[in-house]
Amino acid sequence: MNTENKNNLWVELHCHTSASVDSLVPVEKYLSRCRALGIDKIAITDHNEIHTAQSAKAMAPEMVIVGEEIQTTKGELIAYFMSDWVPPGLNPIETIERLREQGAVISIPHPFDPFRGKDWDPGDLEALVPYLDAVETFNARCFGKQANLAAADFAKRHGLLETVGSDAHTLNELGRATLRMPDFSDAESFRAGLRQAQKITQLSPFFIHFYSSIAKLVKNLRKAIK
Repeated sequence: MNTENKNNLWVELHCHTSASVDSLVPVEKYLSRCRALGIDKIAITDHNEIHTAQSAKAMAPEMVIVGEEIQTTKGELIAYFMSDWVPPGLNPIETIERLREQGAVISIPHPFDPFRGKDWDPGDLEALVPYLDAVETFNARCFGKQANLAAADFAKRHGLLETVGSDAHTLNELGRATLRMPDFSDAESFRAGLRQAQKITQLSPFFIHFYSSIAKLVKNLRKAIK
């Protein structure tokens, strides 16, 4: 628990378990690691899947936020406080409509990363601004500073809330980009807390991307030998 201010929480908002194609980490290990580090809340944001996040919520209801990183027909959206799965492959507005119906908080992860944000065409993000809550203004897996600086500038120019994310695919990445923020229990209090949040950020080393490639390879081999 955060010892600087007992009214504040230490929050991790972006991680991928073995339910994602590019991670091998069981969700139970993330929960144990959070307890060891003192992280109070963690959003499980697997690619295009919420079943594992829902299972984790049942295991640790006070710790887990059910989320999903969703591939649209353009780039990805990331959402928090979800109750229902939203499938990949929908256009961004339809994805947002389904998220809004369930009261989820909607952010855009790593929007200006030249490798992972390339599916957004010029003008796409501006068109979505009225429907968004936030922008992920620091992602620990980005190469260098520019992508995160551009995301922070975009959020400020458009008056959007800011989230950050370790984007952890391995246990060692957990906690690299987090927030200290007031306690919250639902989407509305989470939005309010983001207005007072303090960012604690550090880029991950470039080689961590190799672990994602290895995870994909291992999963493909497992399928092949079944």
